[in-house]
Amino acid sequence: MEPSPLDILKTYWGYETFKPAQHKAIISALEGQDTCVFLPTGGGKSICFQVPALAMPGICIVISPLIALMQDQVDTLKSKGIKAQMLKGGMSYKEIDQSLDNCIYGDYKFLYLSPERLQQDLVQQRIGKMNINFIAVDEAHCISQWGHDFRPAYSQIQLLRDIQPNTPIIALTATATAEVKQDIVKSLSLNHPVIV
Repeated sequence: MEPSPLDILKTYWGYETFKPAQHKAIISALEGQDTCVFLPTGGGKSICFQVPALAMPGICIVISPLIALMQDQVDTLKSKGIKAQMLKGGMSYKEIDQSLDNCIYGDYKFLYLSPERLQQDLVQQRIGKMNINFIAVDEAHCISQWGHDFRPAYSQIQLLRDIQPNTPIIALTATATAEVKQDIVKSLSLNHPVIV
């Protein structure tokens, strides 16, 4: 039997309760819904995908534009005894190959990668072989032409829908105008997402 979200929160983060927005996002994710989470910086967005990912079998793919943020989250998860890794710049083909194999066969819970790394054929092929429970798109405002941080590779993230068509997506960001929110839903091909 999988642990409950509250058990996971207490065990790994030491908190007794979720914030209302976190609870809504986690329930939505666990019900298999696409979910958009708009919470301020420091509002606990990462818990919205990390807890449900730990509550279900499989691995969570996390797309993030910021290497330092990815490294910080991976280090934090590892310090809690949670198996996580990231694909970063400067890795050899062999290192990437081995890391992806670890994600398929090694009981890892999180794989962090940049949207640019997602464009590689090897990465796409291996993701197709993974038992993925969620796809989290962090800093999702970067997907929008209306956002100031638009990165072309972000517009290709929806290819994950082709590789893993039934896997729910959780898009997260701190700030988004109405136009950016619409862009996120459209660009990621989100299906009637729950908005938090």
